[in-house]
Amino acid sequence: MTTYEVLKEYFGYHSFRVGQEGLIHGILEGEDVLGIMPTSGGKSLCYQIPSLLMKGTTLVISPLISLMKDQVDTLTEIGIPAAYINSTLSDQEIKIILNNIQDGKYRLVYVAPERLKSYDFFHLASHIELPFIAVDEAHCISQWGHDFRPSYKEIPKFIKNLNHRPVVAAFTATATPEIIEDIKHLLHLQSPKEIITSFDRPNLFFQVEREVDKKTFVIDYIKKHKDQSGIIYCSTRKEVEGLGTLLQNKGYGASIYHGGMTKEERERAQESFLYDETSIMVATNAFGMGIDKSNVRFVLHYNIPQSMEAYYQEAGRAGRDGEKSDCILLFSPQDVIKQKFLIQESQPDPDRATASYKNLQYLVDYCYTHHCLRHKILDYFGQSELQENCNNCSSCLEDKKLKEITIEAQKILSCVYRMKQQYGSTLVAQVLKGSKNKKLLNFGLNRLSTYGIMPNYTEKEIRLMISILVSQGYLALTQSQFPVVRLTSSSGAVLKNEEKVYMAIDTVPESQSGHEEVHKDLFEELRSLRKNLSQEKNVPPYIIFADSSLREMATTLPTTEEAFYTIKGVGQKKYESYGEIFISTIRNYIEENQITPIESMPAIKTSSKKTSKTPSHRESYELYQEGKTLEEIAQMRGFKKDTILTHLAKCQEEGEEIDWSRIVDQEKEALIIKAVDQVGTEYLKPIKEILPEDISYYDIKAVLCKMNLSTV
Repeated sequence: MTTYEVLKEYFGYHSFRVGQEGLIHGILEGEDVLGIMPTSGGKSLCYQIPSLLMKGTTLVISPLISLMKDQVDTLTEIGIPAAYINSTLSDQEIKIILNNIQDGKYRLVYVAPERLKSYDFFHLASHIELPFIAVDEAHCISQWGHDFRPSYKEIPKFIKNLNHRPVVAAFTATATPEIIEDIKHLLHLQSPKEIITSFDRPNLFFQVEREVDKKTFVIDYIKKHKDQSGIIYCSTRKEVEGLGTLLQNKGYGASIYHGGMTKEERERAQESFLYDETSIMVATNAFGMGIDKSNVRFVLHYNIPQSMEAYYQEAGRAGRDGEKSDCILLFSPQDVIKQKFLIQESQPDPDRATASYKNLQYLVDYCYTHHCLRHKILDYFGQSELQENCNNCSSCLEDKKLKEITIEAQKILSCVYRMKQQYGSTLVAQVLKGSKNKKLLNFGLNRLSTYGIMPNYTEKEIRLMISILVSQGYLALTQSQFPVVRLTSSSGAVLKNEEKVYMAIDTVPESQSGHEEVHKDLFEELRSLRKNLSQEKNVPPYIIFADSSLREMATTLPTTEEAFYTIKGVGQKKYESYGEIFISTIRNYIEENQITPIESMPAIKTSSKKTSKTPSHRESYELYQEGKTLEEIAQMRGFKKDTILTHLAKCQEEGEEIDWSRIVDQEKEALIIKAVDQVGTEYLKPIKEILPEDISYYDIKAVLCKMNLSTV
């Protein structure tokens, strides 16, 4: 068979996607290959098709247990013998599979990289015909990637020790130019045929919402998209539980998924989502790797992830079938504090921590830019082939109104210069505002000529402008937990009036994920039929047919075998299994309806006014800004110190920055965080009981407020 015959007969496609054919031919000609293709770009076909045209068994190495099962189910469904070996199988099941491998019964076998350390597996691999090894998620071998897996270092050792070196192919969806070089070097690819397709996903609509009421936004969005499937990513287990429970209480079919659940609970939640029993998955980033659910119409990020790579990979789980889908990031500065804390805790290596802070800052800049969001994403991956306006992101489609802030920018840049580029954005904003913060006064910064030159703006608004200047390259931040603001080579052009600076002051983004179906009622009938069949066969519905295939059926109304074969995703096996029953449903619909077949971002405020009565928590914050301690504020206002703590926590939620080093002891904080990891945050007493006696309930509350893990 030719590659085209395999593509059509088994997979039901009439043509290859960009890059697929070149990679497949390279493998078949005995070359190592490197394929960098976006999520849904068709990477799996690049190793599945060669496996059917090469003699022996193809080994696919992947860290994703869910992907293994998903792809093996799909391959088995279309008549290709395949198996996987991972921790979900019993010893007896693994023994049977190993015997079958020895007997040459599989065309593809999926394994995790940890399996390569097994002597028994290595011995088996050395004594079978192994023409080809495919390494999926190849970016995991680079320690500079967002998803480094030490177990990937076993792959080159495994290949080197085989009696005969097979063809090696590496595939990934997210890799910067530096990581691409790492993959080639660390996997010892031999003069690989390298194909990097565009990272662009034209069907995805990108949107950023800054400092909105997140719960209200999510509820309103889901109301408008209640018949669609989507994922909502949160950064903490607490937020997953809270948001998931809220949606369930409002009557929405929502599953919950995070690392604190039992294995059985996670599997139940995942299956419920995959089988369309629930339409929404609320999860931490522990969910989704290797999930091939094709009809995810939206991915909402409730919090900012740690890097553009992580964001694009998670957002890319929308629209894998090529249909229009939404990717919306809900941004608040408080989320950045959480991510920096996580980086500090998880990255003991200073170089890796610095790289992580840099990656996080790029994503923060993405949230503040008023330029094309798609451009910002592709620039990160070293691509910039798009036109200036992509016409499919909130920046390009909004009713854009830009306010010139050149004078304000000059004041900010001058202030940074006069502060000798030694301080963070909060202190810069306080100087420009004219704050009487004790720290500021102790440093003598009130004597600078730029002190108090922006009295008509709040500190929050000044910090917003600083963030915009960073995103546009007129300022830079050092890559650290507490970044310092620095001038750049572009700062001078603004100070000399050679360049003007603008900020968006009005955004009206609209979701672009609507569809026009010629026969919507038929589409729903076909979906119902697909669900019934999936339950009978115990496979997810999208393995039978993707939404895009059903939509094409509901548009073109195929009523003959020849016409049905023209539908995307229909191959010989699919037609033999489902063709007649779907055609029968379409014919009934045509007869009943006497149809002739066709066959042949919210506004950014630039000023603020205080209400006639300042809220109580804001009064506490104003005293805090003057440098007062919590004890002093409590005494002055007649409150308990705990109450003042809650006032500052509320201000933090509203976007104000709190210098928690004035409140939280770092050594105590580390112990409290470890205790929280063990017993959770539902009750304070269990936390207190496993901590030293000198750590008080107040200390615990202060740490939880800092991390926004609990309201006190």
